[in-house]
Amino acid sequence: MIFDRFSGRSVLPGTTALALGCAAAVLATAAAPATAATTARAAGVGAVSGTWSAASHSSPAKPEWSPGASSVVSATLVVDLDAKEVAARLEKAGIEAAQVRYGVRAHRIVYRTRGADGRPTTASQLVVIPKNGKRDLQTVSWLHGTTVYRGDVASVNDASTDRAAALLFASTGRAVSAPDYLGLGVGPGTHPYGDPRTTVTASVDALRAARAFARQDRRTLDRHVLVSGFSQGGPATMMVGRALQQGADPYFRLGALAPVAGPFDLSAFEAAAADDKVVRSSLYLAYFATAWNRLYGLYDTPGQAFRAPYDKTVESLFDGDHKASEIAAALPATSKDLFTPEFLDTVRHPTGKLRQRMNALDTTCDWHPDVPVHLYHATGDKDVAFENARYCQRQLTANGAVNRLTDIGDLDHNGTVRAALPLVVRQFDAIMGGPGGPAGGGPAVPSPRTGSPAHPRTGSPAARHAWKPPTRSVARYRPSWRRDTAARLDA
Repeated sequence: MIFDRFSGRSVLPGTTALALGCAAAVLATAAAPATAATTARAAGVGAVSGTWSAASHSSPAKPEWSPGASSVVSATLVVDLDAKEVAARLEKAGIEAAQVRYGVRAHRIVYRTRGADGRPTTASQLVVIPKNGKRDLQTVSWLHGTTVYRGDVASVNDASTDRAAALLFASTGRAVSAPDYLGLGVGPGTHPYGDPRTTVTASVDALRAARAFARQDRRTLDRHVLVSGFSQGGPATMMVGRALQQGADPYFRLGALAPVAGPFDLSAFEAAAADDKVVRSSLYLAYFATAWNRLYGLYDTPGQAFRAPYDKTVESLFDGDHKASEIAAALPATSKDLFTPEFLDTVRHPTGKLRQRMNALDTTCDWHPDVPVHLYHATGDKDVAFENARYCQRQLTANGAVNRLTDIGDLDHNGTVRAALPLVVRQFDAIMGGPGGPAGGGPAVPSPRTGSPAHPRTGSPAARHAWKPPTRSVARYRPSWRRDTAARLDA
């Protein structure tokens, strides 16, 4: 049987595994700079430790970071923009720029963390700080979607939507940590796609490194983290949020949750991919199979999972150095032509340890966050069905969690995140009283007695800008800034 060789590795308590994110995001690499791979390889730990290299504008005269015993290994300036330049970047990416208030400085940070085997390693992230002169800053953790090419992440690719997202949050006056995860960006090795432990540890360690880096500039990061993410980053948002709530870090706490278009019912998604009911299903399942084989040992030989001649080449394609377009061109378009019938049957009807692990994929929302959760999805999304958001909402509601789901309308997968980002900013403004709210005050959370928002420490009624529970289970997004026939939003 193909999946008999599970190693039985333990899963970090309070976390669950991730699976496949979004085909549109995976394959949206055409806009990536031709030098992205070169940048990712050249900017390794040894190459950038204690140095700076600027992607735009001139570098500082001397390093502002001195590597030492901290979690930060190196810092490289990648962008320095004024507010007008930030707005131009967002508009070019198709994101509303009306909320931009400040210029920003962004650095690629290499930091210490641990690998899937528990051994010390390094990872990279993008840390963006607003140029607003304020010492106390609210904290955002932005978690990206499925990425197969190491050069497509926010710390490397200047044209990525994830970098634009980080710029947006920072331009509203917040500090942003946007981890690349393990094996992407300038991190060594391959990405352990779907590993719950490193999804959490790489993201929490990124927050620690961002805090340490900000201190060098005499900036203080608020302990209440506003967590948001897209596609694969949707379940990651819920996992990281749960870890923060459970005390994964002695300083940081959970402030808010805003997952966007996440595949929360992942067992159903995998079965649909096996039946070729998902766009580019073969690429999804191939990434899943090769990553899980490295993590858990899914098969003895590639031939047990992949048909000839693809069994000879498929594993080498998912090494982080191949663009998604290259991988797609090397694989058949359908799962039935890439995988063996036995493998597909096992995915459709998992049993034993595989079933247990896939069941964990379906429970990233099955807990009680102590802060409001606002889900964003679009009924027009053909990559990750809108039902995934309802699935998550049902789990949250069953656990008594305050939650809200906004339907952004008739948009595709990537269009969903571009439209959702300004809404997430407004959500964070409402919860925290705006980006200028006092650091350390914490978010408004539901009162256990009244159900209305209350201050997390005193229990008294929260400020007038506090987030309020919705009157309907699903809110409809009514855009005021943009309409077009190609991406219509339902009223």
